[in-house]
Amino acid sequence: MSQRVILASGSAIRRQLLERAGLDFDVLPARLDEGAIRDGLAAEGATVQVVAEALADFKARRVAERDPTALVIGCDQVLAHRGKVLAKPQSIDEARAQLRALRGAPHELLSAVVVYDDLAALWRHVGKVTLTMRPFSDAYLDEYLARNWESVRESVGAYKLEEEGVRLFSRIDGDYFDVLGLPLLPLLTFLTTRGVLMA
Repeated sequence: MSQRVILASGSAIRRQLLERAGLDFDVLPARLDEGAIRDGLAAEGATVQVVAEALADFKARRVAERDPTALVIGCDQVLAHRGKVLAKPQSIDEARAQLRALRGAPHELLSAVVVYDDLAALWRHVGKVTLTMRPFSDAYLDEYLARNWESVRESVGAYKLEEEGVRLFSRIDGDYFDVLGLPLLPLLTFLTTRGVLMA
């Protein structure tokens, strides 16, 4: 019997990416206080990469504790601007302020994935993308948020590159899948070498 694979994330786009790649898996989102973990790590002076990887690790471990025999995939994405980790905006006003701060400048998205097996971290990877926002107008920003808030409210940067959010940018350096929140190619390579996917 093949090993059960669990995605420890409620992200619709991560689920779609793995389904379209042909992976057979269950979804069991991890429940944890991401803000408290993020704030605690920041207080300790953790780097942005450490924060992203730790959040993915916490999620994978939480679900692995519920089913230790499963191969559990934990993911997280962190947005960093001028060395500071930005959280998901909680309101349209916070999103507006965040996007104004990012406007006309580069920022980084770090997408981490950690795979657990038998209650131990088996594999981990962090992908990094640098994105530069164009100097869009306040009028466009207001219209963009009015049209897209319901879709982007769960996105760390208040944008989705696969939707109208792409119009906020002038340059993107890195892997598109990392922007979407999942280092898909390295993960699929690992799952293939592990025997979960056919070589």
